[in-house]
Amino acid sequence: MNGFYRVIDTIKDTLQADVNCNTVTYGDITQIDLSKQTMFPLSHIIVNSATSGENIMTFNISILAMDIVDQSKDEADVFRGNDNEQDVLNTQLTVVNKVIQKLRIGSLYSDKYQVQGDVNIEFFRDRFENMVAGCTATMDVIIENDVNVC
Repeated sequence: MNGFYRVIDTIKDTLQADVNCNTVTYGDITQIDLSKQTMFPLSHIIVNSATSGENIMTFNISILAMDIVDQSKDEADVFRGNDNEQDVLNTQLTVVNKVIQKLRIGSLYSDKYQVQGDVNIEFFRDRFENMVAGCTATMDVIIENDVNVC
């Protein structure tokens, strides 16, 4: 049984292939040194739970995609402000949406890594010590249950 590793490694590889992702981390986000600006844009994988079915395993996974928000010295625009927060949110939404679509209809789906149901995506700003913004996509990913009971 190596389904856990297959899922996190497959998602990690997919994120690392994205030009808008510089670093992929895993586990407790509070243990990641987010003060290193060279890590960004950063994606982080959390496995929340797993459910064993007769022929499938379902993993509830959260992917956080984030980048540093840069402040501008220019005069603030009433709608956009004086930073690139909207650009960061748009780019990081694209990062997680690419993973979702590859699980839904793309190459990962063909490889039997499939998203089940709709995916909830929440935006965040200033959640961590740096001025970062991004989004968290939480989804159920199903794979074949490869345990051998013989």
